[in-house]
Amino acid sequence: MNSVDLAFTPALEQAKLIRNREVSPLEMVNLYLERIDRLNPQLGSYFTVTADRAIDLAKTQTEQLAGVNSPGDLPPFFGVPIAIKDLTPVAGVPCTYGVRAMLENQPAYSEAVVMRIEAAGFNILGKTATSQIGSLPYTEPEGFPPARNPGNLEYTAGGSSGGSAAAVAAGLCAIAQGSDGGGSIRGPASCCGLVGIKPSRGRVSWAPVGDYLSGISANGPLARTVADAAALLDVMSGYTAGDPYWLPDPNPSFLEAASQKLGKLRVAFSTAISPLGEVAAECGQAVLDTVKLLADLGHDVEPGCPDFTGLIEPFTAIWQSGAGASGIPGQALEPMNRWLLEKNLSAGEYLRAVNQAQVISRRVVGFFQNFDALILPVYMHPTIRVGEWASLSFEETLTRIIRWVAPCPPFNASGQPSIAIPAGLDGNGLPIGIQIVGRPAAEATIIALAAAIEAAKPFPVLNLHR
Repeated sequence: MNSVDLAFTPALEQAKLIRNREVSPLEMVNLYLERIDRLNPQLGSYFTVTADRAIDLAKTQTEQLAGVNSPGDLPPFFGVPIAIKDLTPVAGVPCTYGVRAMLENQPAYSEAVVMRIEAAGFNILGKTATSQIGSLPYTEPEGFPPARNPGNLEYTAGGSSGGSAAAVAAGLCAIAQGSDGGGSIRGPASCCGLVGIKPSRGRVSWAPVGDYLSGISANGPLARTVADAAALLDVMSGYTAGDPYWLPDPNPSFLEAASQKLGKLRVAFSTAISPLGEVAAECGQAVLDTVKLLADLGHDVEPGCPDFTGLIEPFTAIWQSGAGASGIPGQALEPMNRWLLEKNLSAGEYLRAVNQAQVISRRVVGFFQNFDALILPVYMHPTIRVGEWASLSFEETLTRIIRWVAPCPPFNASGQPSIAIPAGLDGNGLPIGIQIVGRPAAEATIIALAAAIEAAKPFPVLNLHR
């Protein structure tokens, strides 16, 4: 296998190659570090590359591998390279949150999700680009290069997990961690032709800190295959003492769910999002193509969608409070986030917004009493160019954001799981994704459904930027 094919080999397959001693952890790390050195200046996918740290661990792992009698006893992803979004602290590694003034910020702790990732044997290559404090659906923080779409560098990789998506899509890591507070995993997955999972609220611990903005955000995986994403979600999942809410461990595992045969499901779909109306034709067609495939696979499909009317305003209020919740002084923030900080709500206004979002979320979840899954577009229209909205006023930018990402935030509000998968190409030849939304805590169902779609119509391996 040549180096390019190895770089785009699924993480689960890489783990097997390492356990079978067909490739060493050090060879894997050096392969990706060479690609990062060559391609990251064009892509802007990493803020920080931890080359020395990754090489030291890879050398240790390579020695361990040579000395064990039974490689099957090693952690499941022993030696596989991964990237971590730069909103997520890793002990001793700079965590900027996309703020130039925080380049020297080195947390003394790792979040629980990072500790689980490391315990599974992954080797962290570095911290990936994010929009500043994760607030925007494109990754162009002031003072950093923008994260560009590997399919066409003039276009965004999405946000706020744009760096993670670009890195996976361009073969600069095997798999990556992201986070999603309003589409920040699903959007970049759609833009870059990847699988991205926003898990249920309480599936992945936020320890040692509390939740974020009343539980609208969740950590999750970005990968090239459903099985890889499911396996990383298995690694990430689990209760940590003191979590404000949690779910039991999945049984069977999410990886096992990816190979399960499904019975007939009742699946709803829509190419319109209330109260904004129809999505762009390309995004709608991706939904219809997916629905036809599901019907061919024997599932019952019918039009239908929850009514999201009344949710935009309270969700926007909760989201814009993120600028104040970050604790970063306004003078260190870029203009858009300073504007959001100045609009900060009172405590009473914030709590009323949370209450309103929760009331409407009950209606959203109620829709799923009659359906096993819902197929929707990820975004209302295809990906935008880098800097496309840079000259707009703050108010107009916010309006454009709302009208682009509208299919995603309802399920951050309701806490339901959703998986984004590739489903087509736009007029510029860039990927378009659809999302499969499940009942609360029903990741296994939507993972199995996504895997069935993948098996029936394999996702293209774009092998971008060889």
